[in-house]
Amino acid sequence: MTGNGRGDTEALREEIRRTRVELGETMEALAAKADVKARLKESAEQARQRMRAQAAQRLARVRGQAAEVAGLARADVSQQRDMLRRSPVPWAAVAAGAVATMIVLLVVRGRRR
Repeated sequence: MTGNGRGDTEALREEIRRTRVELGETMEALAAKADVKARLKESAEQARQRMRAQAAQRLARVRGQAAEVAGLARADVSQQRDMLRRSPVPWAAVAAGAVATMIVLLVVRGRRR
């Protein structure tokens, strides 16, 4: 019993130590579940983080769409400007209309005097 007695005692002590550690972990887990205030705070923090992430994603998507629309608008304006530069007909029509208006005004004024 000299060799076996000591080995059995050490094994029992080791088993008791492991059981105490497991019991301590179980108690900590039960205490954490029972702490409603802490659980609510953690749940609220997780919800805040989700909302921030969603807001950042939506903001990035909106900025991307705005940049795309702005690029299309710039291209359209540039195309219209180039078309007006190449085609002087609209400007000539505006100038002819302005001259005709001035002539009509001068004729009407001349008749009144």
